[in-house]
This record gives sequence, C-alpha cells and structure tokens, in this order.
Amino acid sequence: MTSVSRTAGSTIDPVPELRTRWAATVAAARGTRRSAAPGGSPAPDPAPYAEDLLSRWSEPQRRYHTVAHLAAVLDRIDELAEHADDVPVVQLAAWFHDAVYRPDRSENEERSAALAERALPELGVGAARTAEVARLVRLTVTHDPAPDDPDGEVLCDADLAVLAGSPDAYAAYAASVRDEYAFVPDADFAAGRSAVLRQLLALPRLFRTPQGYDRWEHLARRNLATELDLLSGGG
Repeated sequence: MTSVSRTAGSTIDPVPELRTRWAATVAAARGTRRSAAPGGSPAPDPAPYAEDLLSRWSEPQRRYHTVAHLAAVLDRIDELAEHADDVPVVQLAAWFHDAVYRPDRSENEERSAALAERALPELGVGAARTAEVARLVRLTVTHDPAPDDPDGEVLCDADLAVLAGSPDAYAAYAASVRDEYAFVPDADFAAGRSAVLRQLLALPRLFRTPQGYDRWEHLARRNLATELDLLSGGG
C-alpha cells in the first residue's frame, strides 16, 4: 500500500494524536452552533466523549478493530479528503463506525450508529450532520456506497484500505482478524471468512474514489484472492 503510516502491530501510540484530532473534528462539525441542549446551555467539553470512544476502541476483545485501526482510517480519510463533500462528517463516522464492536454479535454497526445519534446532539452537532454520520456508519455493513455518495465512498475506501497492504502487513491484518474470532472453530471461521472475501471480490470496484482505486484496487484484489486460496487449502 502506498504511504501507510499505521499498520497492524504498529508500536506507535496513536491515542494522544487522536485526542487532538477529535477536538478539532468536533469543533469543525459544530460549525457556528454554540449550544447542545434546549434552552441554550453551552455545548459540553468534547474531551470526555473522546475518552469514552477511545475506551471502547481499546476493549480487550479487539485485535484488529483497535485505536490503531481508527487512526489508520482517519489517515486514509486525510488522503482522500478532496473527494468528500463534508470531511468532518466523514471523520466523525470513522470515530463511530466500530465504536461498538463484539465479534460474536451481528448488530455492531447499528449499535454504533445509535451511539452517534445519542452523542453528537449532546456535543452540539446539528441534526443533519448527526443523521449523515449515522447513515455513513450503517453503510459500513456493506461497503457499497451509491455512485452519488462521495462521503460514503471516502469512508468505505478508507476503511478498506488495509486490504491493499504489503504481503506482511496484510498477513498481520488477517491474523488479527482471526484472533478476534478465536472462539470460532477453524472450519467455521474459514467458511465464514471465505464468504466475506468472495463478497468483496464480487464487487465491481472495491474502491470508489479515483485515488483509492488507482492506489489500492490491484493490491487489495491480489491479497484477497491469496487469502481465499489459503483458506480453501490451496497454500
């Protein structure tokens, strides 16, 4: 992958930078709004919300969906920002897209979107932007944005960019995903993971932004096909 600054297993602690980025993103998303509650009460300090989110992203059941993944997605959004209509909204969606994550549950995206719908109005983010953040979070179920959805394209491309890592980086990513599903027997994991890989490979394009497609499409497809072959006993 081109210009990857954060990978699975990175020893760089992204949390201090993430705190700073969160404060800047909330400020940008608030725009000119100065209150978060009926009656004009001041918008709350965003810092405790950052700590809550970072705590969620640091839960012990996570091996791939960690603060390092969050930081990497935000980095990729920076690279693709020119394609987005509303960068702060896409950034907020990144913060919330795996905020609720249990590998044994199927409703993670819905619960993450609902968390955004509760937290963002409290923070002084307007109703339209809150709804858009929640919509983008739900879009990560399929990673299949519509052609007229540039913000969805940026978020999905940023989230999937890990698929275009170097062979070593991709192997580390795949191993961390397997670790998150350590409770699943090998045969069942192979079947489920293979279905996910086939679904991704069946998409006409994995990456919808021009920049993402040019940088990552070929490498990602090669990595996905290699993993699928290994899971099928071909290597």
